[in-house]
Amino acid sequence: MENNTAPWSQLEAAAAAALSKAYAPYSKFRVGAAAMTTDGRLISGCNIENAAYGVTLCAECAMVGELFATGGGKLQHFLCLGQLEDGPVQLITPCGRCRQLLFEHRAPDMEVQTDTGVLSMEQLLPYAFGPNDISL
Repeated sequence: MENNTAPWSQLEAAAAAALSKAYAPYSKFRVGAAAMTTDGRLISGCNIENAAYGVTLCAECAMVGELFATGGGKLQHFLCLGQLEDGPVQLITPCGRCRQLLFEHRAPDMEVQTDTGVLSMEQLLPYAFGPNDISL
């Protein structure tokens, strides 16, 4: 499924820049997320922890906030980096909550870079619950 024209190096640089701004005094695990939208915008976000752990913002949440703050749209390519204290920066896979967030705002053919290769959202979150599952 890997698209050789995907902007993975741009996304990695943007995620690393976001990670460098993360606020993680409690877990010491900094995260930076970056995506390319279907209209070509590069967006990113970092995790922002809080002493009341439940109100911590994930990097993906901050990134989706930027998505809407800069005009909305859909996510086409995504990757996420993590770093524990002064350890190496590594490609990580979003947690379940963040996979759900990405699923909601993805383009139908969104690609996600993982440490095992590029995956579709359906591969990353099979049987996802989405807007089509809600009857209004």
